[in-house]
Amino acid sequence: MATIDGRPAQYGISLKQLRELMETRGREGVAKISEFGGIHELCKKLYTSPNEGLSGSKADEEHRRETFGSNVIPPKPPKTFLTLVWEALQDVTLIILEVAALVSLGLSFYKPADEDAPVLQEEEEHHGWIEGLAILISVIVVVIVTAFNDYSKERQFRGLQSRIEGEHKFSVIRGGEVCQISVGDILVGDIAQIKYGDLLPADGCLIQSNDLKVDESSLTGESDHVKKGTDVDPMVLSGTHVMEGSGKMIVTAVGVNSQAGIIFTLLGAAVDEQEAEIKKMKKGENDGRTPMKPTSHAPQAPPASRGGGDAIKSESDGNHVQQQSSTSAVETGHKKEKSVLQAKLTKLAIQIGYAGSTIAVLTVIILIIQFCIKTFVIDEKPWKNTYANNLVKHLIIGVTVLVVAVPEGLPLAVTLSLAYSVKKMMKDNNLVRHLDACETMGNATAICSDKTGTLTTNRMTVVQSYICEKLCKVLPTLNDIPQHVGNLITMGISVNSAYTSNIMHGQNPGDLPIQVGNKTECALLGFVQGLGVKYQSIRDEIPEDRFTRVYTFNSVRKSMGTVIPRPNGGYRLYTKGASEIIMKKCSFIYGHEGTLEKFTRDMQERLIREVIEPMACDGLRTISVAYRDFVPGKAAINEVHIDGEPNWDDEENIMTNLTCLCVVGIEDPVRPEVPDAIRKCQRAGITVRMVTGDNINTARSIASKCGILRPNDDFLILEGKEFNRRIRDSNGDIQQHLIDKVWPKLRVLARSSPTDKYTLVKGIIDSTVSENREVVAVTGDGTNDGPALKKADVGFAMGIAGTDVAKEASDIILTDDNFSSIVKAVMWGRNVYDSIAKFLQFQLTVNVVAVIVAFIGACAIQDSPLKAVQMLWVNLIMDTLASLALATELPTPDLLLRKPYGRTKPLISKTMMKNILGQALYQLVIIFGLLFVGDIILDIESGRGQELNAGPTQHFTIIFNTFVMMTLFNEINARKIHGQRNVIEGLFTNPIFYTIWIFTMISQVVIIQYGKMAFSTKALTLEQWLWCIFFGIGTLVWGQLITSVPTRKLPKILSWGRGHPEEYTDAMNLGEERFDSIDSDKKPRAGQILWIRGLTRLQTQISVPVIGGELQERLIPVPYSKSNTDQAIRVVNAFRQGLDARYGEHTNTSLAEVLRKQTSLSKRLSETSSIEYADNIPDELTIPEIDVERLSSHSHTETAV
Repeated sequence: MATIDGRPAQYGISLKQLRELMETRGREGVAKISEFGGIHELCKKLYTSPNEGLSGSKADEEHRRETFGSNVIPPKPPKTFLTLVWEALQDVTLIILEVAALVSLGLSFYKPADEDAPVLQEEEEHHGWIEGLAILISVIVVVIVTAFNDYSKERQFRGLQSRIEGEHKFSVIRGGEVCQISVGDILVGDIAQIKYGDLLPADGCLIQSNDLKVDESSLTGESDHVKKGTDVDPMVLSGTHVMEGSGKMIVTAVGVNSQAGIIFTLLGAAVDEQEAEIKKMKKGENDGRTPMKPTSHAPQAPPASRGGGDAIKSESDGNHVQQQSSTSAVETGHKKEKSVLQAKLTKLAIQIGYAGSTIAVLTVIILIIQFCIKTFVIDEKPWKNTYANNLVKHLIIGVTVLVVAVPEGLPLAVTLSLAYSVKKMMKDNNLVRHLDACETMGNATAICSDKTGTLTTNRMTVVQSYICEKLCKVLPTLNDIPQHVGNLITMGISVNSAYTSNIMHGQNPGDLPIQVGNKTECALLGFVQGLGVKYQSIRDEIPEDRFTRVYTFNSVRKSMGTVIPRPNGGYRLYTKGASEIIMKKCSFIYGHEGTLEKFTRDMQERLIREVIEPMACDGLRTISVAYRDFVPGKAAINEVHIDGEPNWDDEENIMTNLTCLCVVGIEDPVRPEVPDAIRKCQRAGITVRMVTGDNINTARSIASKCGILRPNDDFLILEGKEFNRRIRDSNGDIQQHLIDKVWPKLRVLARSSPTDKYTLVKGIIDSTVSENREVVAVTGDGTNDGPALKKADVGFAMGIAGTDVAKEASDIILTDDNFSSIVKAVMWGRNVYDSIAKFLQFQLTVNVVAVIVAFIGACAIQDSPLKAVQMLWVNLIMDTLASLALATELPTPDLLLRKPYGRTKPLISKTMMKNILGQALYQLVIIFGLLFVGDIILDIESGRGQELNAGPTQHFTIIFNTFVMMTLFNEINARKIHGQRNVIEGLFTNPIFYTIWIFTMISQVVIIQYGKMAFSTKALTLEQWLWCIFFGIGTLVWGQLITSVPTRKLPKILSWGRGHPEEYTDAMNLGEERFDSIDSDKKPRAGQILWIRGLTRLQTQISVPVIGGELQERLIPVPYSKSNTDQAIRVVNAFRQGLDARYGEHTNTSLAEVLRKQTSLSKRLSETSSIEYADNIPDELTIPEIDVERLSSHSHTETAV
């Protein structure tokens, strides 16, 4: 018989049996496990030990991987470069250009038989095809550049994603040792330790558990927490969150065989089918067939659901349920607003687009009318087929004006700037999960920070203790403490703390010990070690499976209790927690020399006044340890007599009449760099508030050390209870006007619950007291911080101390848990905003000039001075290259010297508008000067009034060259947007900028000297070149003059994009109307499609998943997916998120039901518009009332066409 590592190669249970086992739930699961002989027998069948785990040998691991699979779900292959090229080609303006260029090409070769043209014209017609070809080539260049940007971005995010997934570790027992391994390395047969806040990476069966509750809403849609235990429901599933308690499980299914993996596989197939169907439907629409109305779905035969055999309601029934919930789902969907910058830019781009298209259409009409009047009315020539060529040329000019007018570089600049910042922020310990969080952070006006670990080092040590009426400011020894009390204290701490909390030796002999797990527990275990007792030997005597009951720590209890059997019958309860809370439950205390005394109310108050408060005022966290005995025989004064087993669920009565053993003061020093970081925030106009669960005195002490409380400030420090009293009316409802009285002065909120934190954050965000609405950032590490992290404009989760649930809810993960990294995030965020403003200032100048020149040129001289290919080149410079150059400026500390912009600050400030209009005026004067009198001044042949097919002239070449020179030098001006005089400053710190600038300059020389027919240019002399450069440098001088004009005197109307983001949402909703059969008249006009396509890059908020359990990005390639994939992502998320207890009625949807929705979903897609955003969740999918707010904060792979 074949053996592996000394054991048989054949396992006692097959993969199929394990999959069947994991499909059972509750009592059925308990019965199924007992069929296999119980959990220990199951461990034997998988050749693993509940206490030792797997052996950890390579051969064994490899064999398990081959038999049961590995814990990775293969991602969908990324889009190829060619796919991205194809997507870039879908661009509407580019398609019009391609068609026009092809028609122009065709017509240039078209020679009608009746042509009796002079020989001279034929000479020139040799070159007629060049322009068409040149336009085609420039379109190809634009497409390749776009595709390359998309491709590199996709690669970057995949790299980022794999890094995040690689960082997700999990505790397993191998070879008797607890070790942290990467989630991808977990195998069937591993013994995994699970605790509060974990996101489970694989399926398993519980071996032992304490008070374990799991949130399975991601799989079942049920928002209630499910109680788990070996005798109630031993099955724990991948992708679910541990909300309370701890336990140990044997892994029974990994990767594609786990419950989440099965869903992935099904969804992957569904997505592929859906994409195929959508393609078919698109064809159908193109053939002119009308798509089926969504109301006419035939009810389908309901398939049986997976778990039980109960059939699901029929389709029509589902629709019926839906109608009440869809509205609320949609309403809640808009609560998570678009980021401020996104909203402003979208509106701006749409407005520019409208203006540009109007001018483009006018240009074409004027050109054609003038041509027709001149040819057919004045010259009275008959129609010849060659004239079609002239009309196409006019159309090309019009389309080119449109290309220049639509600022498609804006989204590119935003994306580049964000992607660049995100990459750099990684080095500053900020792992950005949602791109737009980075920019929102620049506008933050308030930060609500946790205390422990963020403002402090999270390296806790016991520095004071009060035992048997002795207060020690140094660590006592075991001899100083009466023996029986010492034994109770060491035992109580060792047993009543999570066995995942440990103190390891440092890697080098002189290093500090490493604290693993809960830091407060590590401090207490360190105290036990300091007394000279080995806590591990106590734990070995009492392993976790001997525990009778565990009351795990949560934010309501603020304490933890463990019940263990006593050697001579009965039970002992050990408890520890916040001292004032434990004190209230104590009736006895060990006094002088360890004598037991009654603990009266007076003694309690004296202890709080003389011991606990002074400790707290030194910034120490105070923890009390207590115990209680339940005995079957005669009970002593502090014991309680029992006949049977007490009712452990009656926590009130179990946790009373305790005996207090000791009070310890734990120090968690302030991080040395925090006070300086907080000073920087305050100087930058950001208010820092501390929200902590700690005692009010501890909180006040730490807040003063950090600099949150400044001596002469007028501030409030409140406890959670007092805060709630102040903000609620007589009925106990929270009132916004009451919150508005509290929050402006509030600096510290102590003893606060997660709900208080959420209420405070929501209150500040919704408040209208300050002139600019507040933008709030929040830090959090616990599972219960999830709601506040999601509600905040930017949620920061702790990378080291944070639970998986908190990371899930956050926008940015602080990989070093350090507050000073938040300041760096603010700097980067402001830099993004400024980079985009710089690009706007540059681009709008070019837009205004190019459009006006083409338009007036068309009216005045029946020809555009800037030819189509030349405009495409300018478009390439200003869109792609300039956005690269201006979006990659590094942040400077000066950014922190100004106040935040806030939500309502205009996008284009008066200073910027002054620069835009001033520069545009200069450029227009120069260009029109050259156009009308340049030929006389420079003594060259005039280019005005040339025949259509005449060759290029030096006159128009000079105009084109001067325009490009002015644009290039204006790019240097655009580097400063706050009216600074020195525009050169810092120029050489940005190699990307000067490399691109020099490259553009060289390309321009080549185009002018050698472009000939392709670029409609004629080589220039040195003198003519010097004139062009002279006019270019003039923009720098002119820029200094503009700066001298005082901005304050300018009218307010010059700042654009002011007002509240809500006003912008109408513009945003362009693509978000729900195109149901009823609103079919609301389909967007083709005009809107033009710019929306440009804006959509900007909508791409890429969510980078934190963990292997995430459902979205493994399936769907991250960045630019089209809306069908988005719909799929929504399906996945609807699936994953399930219901949220905060909203309305709940309906239970099973896996089969959601998957069945896939088919009706793809039908619905045929009705959706070509520019529908991902937010349009098809009606059938919203059957569970999905908490859309939660959804949107997770799944931002939001892209439209």
